[in-house]
Amino acid sequence: MKTDFILPDIGEGIVECELVEWHIQEGDKIQEDQPVADVMTDKALVEITAMHTGTITRLYCKKGDLAKVGQPLFEIDAESGTEENPESQPPKPEPAVASSSGSSEKALATPAVRRMARELDLDLTQVQGSGKEGRVLKEDLLPYQKGEASQPSAPPTAVAGAQDRSEPLKGIKAAMARQMQEAYSSIPHFTYAEEVDVTELEALRRQLKPDFEQAGLRLSLMPFMMKAIALAVQQYPLLNSRVNADCTEITYLGDVNVGMAADTPLGLLVPNVKQVQQKSLKEVTAEINQLTEAARQGKLPPDSMKKGTISISNIGVIGGTVATPIINKPEVAIVALGRIQELPRFNSRGEVEARKIMQVSWSGDHRVIDGATMARFCNLWKSYLEQPGKMLVDLR
Repeated sequence: MKTDFILPDIGEGIVECELVEWHIQEGDKIQEDQPVADVMTDKALVEITAMHTGTITRLYCKKGDLAKVGQPLFEIDAESGTEENPESQPPKPEPAVASSSGSSEKALATPAVRRMARELDLDLTQVQGSGKEGRVLKEDLLPYQKGEASQPSAPPTAVAGAQDRSEPLKGIKAAMARQMQEAYSSIPHFTYAEEVDVTELEALRRQLKPDFEQAGLRLSLMPFMMKAIALAVQQYPLLNSRVNADCTEITYLGDVNVGMAADTPLGLLVPNVKQVQQKSLKEVTAEINQLTEAARQGKLPPDSMKKGTISISNIGVIGGTVATPIINKPEVAIVALGRIQELPRFNSRGEVEARKIMQVSWSGDHRVIDGATMARFCNLWKSYLEQPGKMLVDLR
């Protein structure tokens, strides 16, 4: 009886495989379970074995062809009495998969051996195979068939793995995802990293802190960072500009509205302090305090997140030193502040002393800002922070 051997579903979504080698030719007489071909998927080398004893009458593929799952691979004229009972035949014969390590979660065995194991109610993974790479052969099952070996004990029940969970992106998180995708895909970013010695600035902050506390304000380094930016962009206005969509026009912005990335219960938001260039350190501090509290409560007014011109991400309060911040489009620059570390540095006399060092990372829009401009701007901004008294010279 002539029967087509249909290439079975090998699993893992494989729909085709390369025929690497035929082990038989048309006209060959073969035995059940005899290897007839090797096929290669993008996952493994698979050995195909005969389902019947008989004569090969036709090969449908040549070496090197792509064989399709569900299509005939070869035709065999099966000997009488070797055809399988359709009711006992598995719907998808399972080929044995070669393993370079010699072990697998699934026992190596031919379909006929698997069928025999099912009839004996045996777990093949518990049977010691004597074939190549631990393959279980018919001979390995004969002791169980004759009652000369006891049934292997079942392995312990596996603990169920944790379940995956999916949820839709909504509200602020969805808006942030769209904004970040749009900014990253449309703006050619580059990052410029530098270290800033904030020892003197931190000393000044501590000196001024009691006066601010009397006014009900919490003074951090952020107001100093913002005021230094507002001064530095007067000499480098490209950092406080925006470019139109087709890059044919640059607009230099008069006000310096400095955004600060806020980690809120609703997600990432970037409120901004407007007209920093016109406000005193105490006024900037008051607005930062107000925006920070509103962000924590998830009650930031919509206007606070509009018309930003340049941004700061103070990731260092959580951790980390260097970052590659994503520009808050349509702005052209953003700086990430790393955590302050006390590190050894040489002073002007060649002596080693402990200094408070902050790593900063600027990201710029390379359509507008080149590396040299960013470096010069950063040097000026850094000088204001390292020598805070210098800010007094240019403050208005």
